[in-house]
Amino acid sequence: MMRLWARLRSYYASLSGRMTLLMAIGIAGASITSLLVAEHVRLKAVEELQYEQVVASSQDMANRFAKAPAETERLLRDHSLYGVRLALPNSVKVNANHKLVKIFEDSFEPSAHPLIRKVASDCFGGMFNPVNRVAGLGAAPEVECWDVRFVDQNGVPRNIMIDKPVLRFPRSATLEPIYLIILIIASALLSFFLARLTTVPLRRLTSAARSFSLSHDPEPIDETGPAEVRTALETFNVMQQRVRDGFRERTQMLAAIAHDLQTPMTRLRLRIERVQDTELRERLIADLAAMQVLVRDGLELARSSETREPWSTVDLNSLITSLVEDAYEMGSPVTLVKSCEVIARIKPDALSRCLNNLIENAVKYGSAAEVSCRISGKLVEIAIRDHGPGFPEGRIDEMMEPFVRGETSRSRETGGTGIGLAIVKSQASTFGAILQLSNHPEGGGLATLQFPFLRSE
Repeated sequence: MMRLWARLRSYYASLSGRMTLLMAIGIAGASITSLLVAEHVRLKAVEELQYEQVVASSQDMANRFAKAPAETERLLRDHSLYGVRLALPNSVKVNANHKLVKIFEDSFEPSAHPLIRKVASDCFGGMFNPVNRVAGLGAAPEVECWDVRFVDQNGVPRNIMIDKPVLRFPRSATLEPIYLIILIIASALLSFFLARLTTVPLRRLTSAARSFSLSHDPEPIDETGPAEVRTALETFNVMQQRVRDGFRERTQMLAAIAHDLQTPMTRLRLRIERVQDTELRERLIADLAAMQVLVRDGLELARSSETREPWSTVDLNSLITSLVEDAYEMGSPVTLVKSCEVIARIKPDALSRCLNNLIENAVKYGSAAEVSCRISGKLVEIAIRDHGPGFPEGRIDEMMEPFVRGETSRSRETGGTGIGLAIVKSQASTFGAILQLSNHPEGGGLATLQFPFLRSE
């Protein structure tokens, strides 16, 4: 229960959740209001029908008195006409409905001086008239009585009673609690799907922003949707392009600096060769060589984060197997421990460079490399383990920074500038992969690349 409540709170905190709630309230409220209005209109229509029946009956009696007054009076005295009779002298009148009076006056000539009032007392003077019994009912129906007065075409004043059964319609079934609950549930479901559909562009933008935070060269977003959404996506794509252009300009600037440094360093090397002191000359040459290596590695590090390689769908098992076999044929002690049948959308050259660097580091600093691949949730993990001293405790994250080396006897023997892992990290970021370093429980270092995959075979 607590987990369900936590998930509901988390969903309500999202834009989709709040849109769902607001739309559900709006749709349900509008629907219930429409039902109430429809019910009110239905009852008003029934009331109008009753009024029209009273007026129609009154007009019929006026026509009868005009054509056959004597016969009509006889029928009234004999109670031979259903729903109409002579007026009772002691009936109590109440004020008539103004709307009905207006309809009544419009239906008669002005010379008729029409008047209609509702009778408040017992319509039948304390006893039920058998004529007004309805077949199938054991008791008298509920009847409204109207006192109608007018002057017929012969100039004779007439006073009759119009009896109309009261039409009682049951309350609309649409307002029953069960139907209202169904309406609210339907409104909530419709609102949920509408909110999900509406926030699709926002989720695409969020996913693109997350990818951009992981990769220096993400794929652009499709600029589809409403005008406002297309504008936002277009602006985001422009921002991505400008950031990429910034990386390229930085790389080009460093390349130009490295190129321009080659000439003075060459002249410096020629001048060092003229130094007479052999020991001093060798030290100067070594320092100059180290400087050249730093310039070259620094340029390589800068280029590693800027790539124009296109994205491709790749079978990781084939790629990893070929890299391991190539390294083994070159004499490196590399073993493929576990493979995985996975299809991923990556930059193949960037991934190959990352794996080659990690394998070379494992062989150089840990004597051997063991490569394995496994699926962890929605991510694929490629791990390279060595059998060396591992990474210095407390400095594992620092080892991925440029020009940082582990101070071990093995690292001092092999040399290097300490940018190998930094290049791997930078290359991995170009296709959204994350490099993680750790020490294996059984000894040695462990480097892992994690990135999303499309499907597993």
